[in-house]
Amino acid sequence: MSQPQTAAETAVKNDFPGKKPLIISGPCSAETEEQLLATCTQLAATGKVDMLRAGIWKPRTKPGMFEGIGTKGLPWLQKARQLTGLPTTVEVATPKHVEDALAFEVDVLWIGARTTVNPFSVQALADALRGVKVPVFIKNPVHPDLELWLGAVERLAKAGVQDIGLIHRGFASYGNTEYRNAPMWHLPIEMKRRLPDLPLICDPSHICGNRTGLAAVAQQSIDLGFDGLMLESHIDPDNAWSDAKQQVTPQRLAELLDGLIWRQETTEQQEFLTVLAKLREQINQLDDEILHLLGSRMQVAESIGRYKKENDITILQTSRWNEILERGIRKGDQLGLTADFIHKYFDAVHLESINRQNSVMNK
Repeated sequence: MSQPQTAAETAVKNDFPGKKPLIISGPCSAETEEQLLATCTQLAATGKVDMLRAGIWKPRTKPGMFEGIGTKGLPWLQKARQLTGLPTTVEVATPKHVEDALAFEVDVLWIGARTTVNPFSVQALADALRGVKVPVFIKNPVHPDLELWLGAVERLAKAGVQDIGLIHRGFASYGNTEYRNAPMWHLPIEMKRRLPDLPLICDPSHICGNRTGLAAVAQQSIDLGFDGLMLESHIDPDNAWSDAKQQVTPQRLAELLDGLIWRQETTEQQEFLTVLAKLREQINQLDDEILHLLGSRMQVAESIGRYKKENDITILQTSRWNEILERGIRKGDQLGLTADFIHKYFDAVHLESINRQNSVMNK
């Protein structure tokens, strides 16, 4: 039996942004009129960019850092729109931002990760957008909370915003990793499953935090069926006032886009569809076998739980758990399965086994 749809899933049905793939680019921050116009005109000249972006207000981690040029940068962006004929988009975090952006004819707004995480802020923006016909992208919240992301969609939908899109920019994680913000691909995939009618684009710049990983992250998002990319570009990236390491020149952006392999979600070629259907049926059969085996495993776990109960033995046996994990990693390696996958799989299986034994123990 399928689960009932949430308000977000039923309220939003749109074809925004229309063009797929949608490519959005521009500097992390609008710094000067000259810098913004030069970057935007060079991006337009590549013929590969569909929409211009620029940070006008920049929420920074610490006070004293460059927090954006502010409203005075909006006429520059308006001029870039007039020069290039390309639509524009900016991040908004307050109702005043919305008012100012619309006053200068910004075509599309987006809500940033630091704002999405706060339902009070999202609701204030939803109230400011009530009755306004403007498309809005919503970036995922800073930390990995799918419900907050869905909640932001629902708040805008209830306010009457008809054209809503999603931006995956990765999630904060503690410590040093290869990413500035870990992609955690399973979360945007789940959003795409729940909200299939909403366009989902990827922001490799904020996921990577550097230039070297941009192409790989962009390609992975394309392979997962994302609808476009948002990439930061600057005429002089090394001297950018914010996020210098993750920006590329317009020329390098064009080269990066040329190197990507754009895939389609499906095809009408009968031969492909026939082969794919056979392979998917194999997957279905294998999944059924795996589920039957897991059911049998849990029955054995319950028997172990009853035996432990009869002999007053604790559920958790650390040495046994380590033995299972080490054995699984060795066997998985022989079968071409990564240690990370084996860890996640056995963690889930072990937790279910403990729950089953706990239920037996406390009947």
